[in-house]
Amino acid sequence: MYSAWELAQQLVGIDSSDPGAYEGEIEQAIKQLVEHRLAQMPPELAACVDIEELEALPGRCDLMVTVPGTTDEERLVYICHMDTVTLGEGWSDDTPPLGAVVRDGRLYGRGACDMKGGLACALSALFSLLDEVERKQALPRRGFSLICSVDEEDLMRGVEAAIEAGWVGSGEWVLDTEPTDGQIQVAHKGRTWFELTMEGMTAHASQPWQGADAIAAMAEALCSIRRAFADLPAHGELGPSTVTFGMISGGYQPYVVPDRCQVSIDMRLVPPTDTAAARRIVEEACAAAEGAVPGTHGTYVITGDRPAVERDPDSPLLAALLASTEACGAPAEVGFFTGYTDTAVIAGRCANRNCMSYGPGSLARAHKPDEFVPRADIERVERVLTELTRRELW
Repeated sequence: MYSAWELAQQLVGIDSSDPGAYEGEIEQAIKQLVEHRLAQMPPELAACVDIEELEALPGRCDLMVTVPGTTDEERLVYICHMDTVTLGEGWSDDTPPLGAVVRDGRLYGRGACDMKGGLACALSALFSLLDEVERKQALPRRGFSLICSVDEEDLMRGVEAAIEAGWVGSGEWVLDTEPTDGQIQVAHKGRTWFELTMEGMTAHASQPWQGADAIAAMAEALCSIRRAFADLPAHGELGPSTVTFGMISGGYQPYVVPDRCQVSIDMRLVPPTDTAAARRIVEEACAAAEGAVPGTHGTYVITGDRPAVERDPDSPLLAALLASTEACGAPAEVGFFTGYTDTAVIAGRCANRNCMSYGPGSLARAHKPDEFVPRADIERVERVLTELTRRELW
């Protein structure tokens, strides 16, 4: 079968942008690759391998390929999302987003590092496992699944559907292949989203005392939230909690006192600060704004609530993955992931302490024009993922 480097080039050439083309074409391409490999195996072995599709969203299917084990030991799961962010603007003429251009040992294209390079490594590890099944004419001791998810770049409804369908839960060893700069990343800041609305009353701007300025009140609220975050305790590994005011809207014209303003807030929270504490911060900010700008009123909705995930130093998956990187001559440091991943959702929702990230590329290159992944990274991760399956499944 193809190497991870060859697979990555194929996958980058498929548009799976979200929003955009979505995952239909790439999901079918992956399924066909697996079916082609199974068709080359003895029928009695191929029949043991299970391919499942799950419609997580209309027309958007998760895919799971499972090689069952002969014991009840925890299954090893590699989970990789198939979608990318939008293709975007600003790409160089010689490295278009779907060009899968190879130059100077790098693969360029949308999703090259986030995370089609990692998906290719996981696929390669699956194919190596199938090679071993065929060579030994036997199934492994520990079962293995590759889950390809949808919607990770938006609301992560693909992994949530996989959890609800029982594809993955509290007992499995779960590894995603997000770009990790050579680290094994085992912890995540929480991610809580608020939609904050301030309402006031319109008036002519030459007589602002006749109205209640919702934008002024919002400014008071946002400054209050920023001051509160500056005083929050930092986490020894995850660092400080952060807040970003990502989107704002409000007002009509410069000469009208605005009666409404709305802001979307992204909070990345670390223990001991949680969503309940964040809610109190927002409520106190609203009260302060209402006092500073009489006649205004603040309300909020929590639109996303993902708990922080802390490192489990006793994780057997972590020990096994560290051993595999050592065996491949690429010992890895242990760190944390600044974003939120499919494995973080599984860890948070299922209380699974064996969830982590290890994949090719750098998160600093993700979501940008001229995104790329180095060939050396893909080949390193391919070796490690294959070694992990060899050491832990048989």
